Amino acid sequence: MLLPRKLHLPPSGTETFFLWGPRQTGKSTLLRAAYPDAVWIDLLKAEEFRRYLSNPELLRQELPREGEMPFVVIDEVQKLPSLLDEVHWLHENRQVHFALCGSSARKVRRGHANMLGGRALRYEMFGLVSAELDGDFDLNRLLNHGYLPRIYLAGQPQRLLNAYTADYLKEEIAAEGLVRNLPVFAEFLNLAALSDTEPVNFSTIGRDCGVSSQTIKEYFQILEDTLLGRWLPSFRKRPKRRVAAAPKFYFADVGVVNVLAKRGALQPGSELYGKAFANWCFHELNAYNVYHEAFADMFYWRLAGGTEVDFIINDMQVAIEAKASKNITAGHLKGLRSLKADHPDVKRMLIVCFETKQRMTDDGIEILPAPLFAEKLWLGELF
Repeated sequence: MLLPRKLHLPPSGTETFFLWGPRQTGKSTLLRAAYPDAVWIDLLKAEEFRRYLSNPELLRQELPREGEMPFVVIDEVQKLPSLLDEVHWLHENRQVHFALCGSSARKVRRGHANMLGGRALRYEMFGLVSAELDGDFDLNRLLNHGYLPRIYLAGQPQRLLNAYTADYLKEEIAAEGLVRNLPVFAEFLNLAALSDTEPVNFSTIGRDCGVSSQTIKEYFQILEDTLLGRWLPSFRKRPKRRVAAAPKFYFADVGVVNVLAKRGALQPGSELYGKAFANWCFHELNAYNVYHEAFADMFYWRLAGGTEVDFIINDMQVAIEAKASKNITAGHLKGLRSLKADHPDVKRMLIVCFETKQRMTDDGIEILPAPLFAEKLWLGELF
């Protein structure tokens, strides 16, 4: 089943670009659909990898020297960073355009490989978003099984999720030599998943893993570099009261979180279901921001006492709380009202929830059912 994706790539042969994204988000499928006539180099194939590993100049020798230049897709480009020197030369001297696809920029960057000197655009792909699912949008399934297309659509998603997390350790971490102690990193993954959507305490996780807080910071950097998650910083401008400083970390796929944290089946109304719902809200906001090149800054806001708001867009343009509740009460509004007291310039306040109808409180807080939030977001009505 080929789902329409919201990421729009440039026409064939007009740009050279990198396309990054976690494994199995559908990057290769999108590229094959967008560029059916492209020359395709798949470095995941052992024989292809060996050929170019020994002789990267083959790329230059196998492409035409004159006439109409083909558009070239190199899949899993992070496996062979040395090939980027040839890409650079071909781009400059023969005007060949490339789509360079991969699941991790870490090896490319850390090895000081050629990133084409700013000549290549950068695109990023995420798991499925609500606007891509249309009639197949099932929020409960997304919260339990995640956003990866193959897993979301599978009849037995749990087995695939287990395999996905195992393959991440084996292929992304062990095979690329990103850490020396794989068992400790595996334990770190489990603990990091437990803190998904929460402020991160490096020292606490380090003590639990038996390593330094600096090592934990490096492990989180690996998660970020391999696109398995990203940070959400604390909003700390013009505070009237003491606010939290530690950033939150959001995994890119809540299904992976569920496996690593051993959550089992998530039930509506439970605390873990609420955390998964917050992850989904961030996923939708983040994907929209990147796909539409809105370039919005995103934060969370939290007082030292624990009162918080999940998402702040730009400088108080929009404040959003994610509450997996069917009945929003005054207690659910506490965070937004505290924020308004400290930042009266906040322009719009929303609670995304499981109520069935949209409404607005007397003090201007919008209560939005989750499907309506997603619809308004992708129509460009939120920011």
